[in-house]
Amino acid sequence: MLDLLHLGKTALSIELAKQINGEIISCDSMQIYKDMDIGTAKVTEEEKQGIKHYLVDFISPSERYTVSNFKKDCETAIEEILAKGKTPIVVGGTGLYVNSLIYGIEYQDMAFDEEYRNELMNKAETEDGLKSLYEEANNIDKEAMQIISPKDKKRIIRVLEIYHATGKTKTELEILSRAKGVKYDFRVFAISMDRDKLYDRINKRVDIMIEKGLVEEVKNLLAKYSKFPTAMQGLGYKEVVEYLEEKISYEEMIEKIKQESRHYAKRQLTWFRKNKEIIWLDAGNDMQNNIDIILKG
Repeated sequence: MLDLLHLGKTALSIELAKQINGEIISCDSMQIYKDMDIGTAKVTEEEKQGIKHYLVDFISPSERYTVSNFKKDCETAIEEILAKGKTPIVVGGTGLYVNSLIYGIEYQDMAFDEEYRNELMNKAETEDGLKSLYEEANNIDKEAMQIISPKDKKRIIRVLEIYHATGKTKTELEILSRAKGVKYDFRVFAISMDRDKLYDRINKRVDIMIEKGLVEEVKNLLAKYSKFPTAMQGLGYKEVVEYLEEKISYEEMIEKIKQESRHYAKRQLTWFRKNKEIIWLDAGNDMQNNIDIILKG
């Protein structure tokens, strides 16, 4: 199994699939949603070059989709690809999704308390509130919090939700599930990029999303769906909602998306650099050189 993480992955993964008779499984927690194309930078049919992609554009934004759902769906896709005599290539950078696969972690179908989640999310909107949630999570599960930034709302809330739902910490659940072993033989690769170039690329990508109609996409989503358990908390979407609600200006919206995207990329790199098993590729390398490194890995 192969996993490619971070910006620059699309072209590389498709070229790799062509060379090794592979098919691609998305490991992105936002690209699963229908009608959310621009803000999630979904691969286009033209970009796919005939390579089949799984777990993209198949869940309504009004539905909740868990890590447990992903693991089951991903393993189903892996089996389907293997049955064809092809190689599954898992592509994306959603940390919990990746860990559920490469470490065999079973995140149970926990009955999450919607009221509790909303309470946490509302509290996390202020700097003091987020700091308080981080301290609470750290008191509950110090080991898990070692790799979670004090500004990472999503992962802080996840730690608290798991404990609230199960009475066990995230770390305890991971230890229990890892004891069962890993189902597949994964090889994990990530793409590194000079930070200035990475941030410049992020800024340009946000500009392209705005030009393609991100604001209109969000308007259409708000008109079509009555609820958004998770979808509208996605990067880029929540900022546009703030703009549409006249909480921030158009210019502030764009700058906030860029800033939050840069922060997310930084947290993502920190998260994956903790994994000593990852083989890092250089975005500055020729594509074929990186493919050769993958094939030797």
